[in-house]
Amino acid sequence: MESELKDLNSQSSRQALPESMDEGSAKDDSNPTSQSVSTEHLEELEKKFAAFVRKDVYGTMGRGELPWAEKVLLAVAFVTLVPIRVAVAVTLSVLYYLICRVCTLFSAPNREDEQEDYAHLGGWRRTVIVQCGRFLSRVMLFVLGFYWIEETYRDPDLDEKLKTETECEDQSEEPERPGAIISNHISYLDILYHMSSTFPSFVAKRSVAKLPLVGLISKCLGCVFVQRESKSSDFKGISGVVGERVREAHENKFAPMMMVFPEGTTTNGDFLLPFKTGTFLSKAPVLPVILRYPYQRFSPAWDSIFVMRHAIFLLCQIVNHIEVTWLPVYYPSQQEKDDPKLYADNVRRLMAHEGKLILSDIGLAEKRIYHAALNGLVCQQ
Repeated sequence: MESELKDLNSQSSRQALPESMDEGSAKDDSNPTSQSVSTEHLEELEKKFAAFVRKDVYGTMGRGELPWAEKVLLAVAFVTLVPIRVAVAVTLSVLYYLICRVCTLFSAPNREDEQEDYAHLGGWRRTVIVQCGRFLSRVMLFVLGFYWIEETYRDPDLDEKLKTETECEDQSEEPERPGAIISNHISYLDILYHMSSTFPSFVAKRSVAKLPLVGLISKCLGCVFVQRESKSSDFKGISGVVGERVREAHENKFAPMMMVFPEGTTTNGDFLLPFKTGTFLSKAPVLPVILRYPYQRFSPAWDSIFVMRHAIFLLCQIVNHIEVTWLPVYYPSQQEKDDPKLYADNVRRLMAHEGKLILSDIGLAEKRIYHAALNGLVCQQ
């Protein structure tokens, strides 16, 4: 997620602003109507890029004008609540790193196709890594103000299936195991929730594997490390690597489940972007999940706000909320297996219908343009 923000920031300076934001209007700071012109530009942008628009009291990019009561509340929380939450969060991260370090001592990681992970460990080591990871992730959410998580299961038996999946080893007639969990993407907090619920593997940039603390934890999660470009002759690409892991999870119940955000970027939580088809190339069943973050003051959605500003506001909010809807496992028809795009579109439409989400045709490229335009307005003001 942080790498995506860096990409957005680095490209924002190179992206052209919308034609309506011409050079003359950008330089016309002395014009008394410049403020109204900027407002018109902002309204035009918000209509065009509605999926990334913030609607909370903090306004666009978290830079809106706040009432005095909100400012006082922020100041008090920043001095009292934020230091405590940061200290506890760091402690939990270090604690889990040490647990992962102990569990992986004298154990060689699984190496295959330039991937390296400890998710294929067996016995007590894997049990400790998974159970401690789920518990500490839930504690981390509690520290961040998510005291209650409202979960709804459209499949009455799904809750029990998820809880007992790791315990049931010998079942004669069990349904096909989904190869991946498919979720809408709203915030980096999505990862914490999914770690606390099913502890799946994620897709991450190869550089994440080398980060302190996070690197080892990501390998214990069984993350699939990818790079967008490679000079290697046997480079499979993101779709190829992810597809293989999804098939493995589908065929082997002891393999780590894959967790995929097919939109490829985050939204404000009211929209659902087009799905990338990489995961659906595997032809395996998927388990759709819909996340929502209800709010009154600050939205936990990480859409068009810098990560540090977002983190501070989130830490200052005393109570945060998350609602999760687990849909039944989606088994593709033969027609969907033969057409991954049809498969992806049908799952997307189902999630939009069940989650009351608005289908949008824009994606990461438009998000970058929107960020560039917002940065231009901030510089103008």
